[in-house]
Order: sequence, then structure tokens, then C-alpha cells
Amino acid sequence: MENEFFEKVVQVNRVSKKTKGGDKRSLSVLVVVGDKKGQIGVGLGKAGDVQSAVRKANTYAKKHLVKIPMRGTTIPHQVYIKYGAAKILLKPAPSGTGVIAGGPVRVVVEAAGITDIVSKILGTKNKASNVYATFEALQHLRPIKDNNRK
Repeated sequence: MENEFFEKVVQVNRVSKKTKGGDKRSLSVLVVVGDKKGQIGVGLGKAGDVQSAVRKANTYAKKHLVKIPMRGTTIPHQVYIKYGAAKILLKPAPSGTGVIAGGPVRVVVEAAGITDIVSKILGTKNKASNVYATFEALQHLRPIKDNNRK
């Protein structure tokens, strides 16, 4: 079960909290998990060391997987979403186009198994916000029923 998922660490962030005894330092890790067949999950893990934080994030992401509708190698329709300060535009592309996307969007889309897509990040450059916005945009996709196809 471990090898069937594509896992990618998107961001490692050092966070600290001021306490009475001094600073409490830990690490926050954002991970994207997918099976490259239309299922993806995003997890955020926090721990004292990177390895533990990655493990926590992976566990969370795998427990909260979401199925994404696909049309061949692309998405069924265009979607634009605003999630906080992040704005993401995803457009379906003809076969052979490839993944035309910025870093955070590219990771999420590749984990889902989408190989042909055009996207644009508008608004913030915050990686975490863009990953969550892309995840939200993919959840808003609906399958298109085509009665004329044989």
C-alpha cells in the first residue's frame, strides 16, 4: 500500500511559539499525496523534526483522499476558484499539451494523474494557499455526460 501513492513535500516551514520558558520551535510540512488515477489528498503535519512532520502529513492526506473526475488525460471543464487570497484558473487541454502549470498547481495536478492541463495562478504566491486552492478547484469539477459519443 505504501508504494501505490505518489508523495511530494511542497513546503517545509519553521515555526516558533513564544512561551514562558523560552521559544518553542517546530516544523510544519505540507504534503500532497495521490495515486495518479484521480485520487488526491493534502496534509499538513507539525512536529519537532522533519521526518515526523512528513509522516503526520502523509497520514492525514491518505485519510482524506478525494476522487477527481477526469475526461481522458485532462479535466472535464474549466474551473476558476478563489480560496482566501489565492485565485486559480484550470482549463482542460487537448491530448499532448502536457502540464502547463506553476509549481504548487503542478504538484497537485500530477499527483491526481492529469497529464494535459493549462493553469494560471492569480493572486498570492503563497505555496500552501495555492495548493489548497487547487485542491478545492479540483473538488468543484463535475463529470460531463456525453450522450452523442459511442
